[in-house]
Amino acid sequence: MGNKNEVNYSCPIEYTMNLIAGKWKLVILWHLSQEKVMRYGEIKKSLNNITHKMLSQQLKELEADGFIHRKAYSQIPPKVEYSLTSLGESFFPILESISKWGKHHFKENEK
Repeated sequence: MGNKNEVNYSCPIEYTMNLIAGKWKLVILWHLSQEKVMRYGEIKKSLNNITHKMLSQQLKELEADGFIHRKAYSQIPPKVEYSLTSLGESFFPILESISKWGKHHFKENEK
């Protein structure tokens, strides 16, 4: 995974889409925005049909891109918590808009 800031993007939308690309990233961000702090198992349980490999990859990318913070506790058994960073929190209004749009159009498609 290269540095996304070194790529020449043609517009801000392209840059943003590159950061949030991935089937699960927006859903992970949404759950963290609702729960504030979640452990790995809680995140996995809240996502239907995600594999361990995919969840680990998506969390690593979100952390590398500055959206989430990973806090590991040195204890047995190991404990790791995830939370939004200020960058991740600044993305909440976008997530909320996407959620509202989805709710509106999901209801229309049920008719």
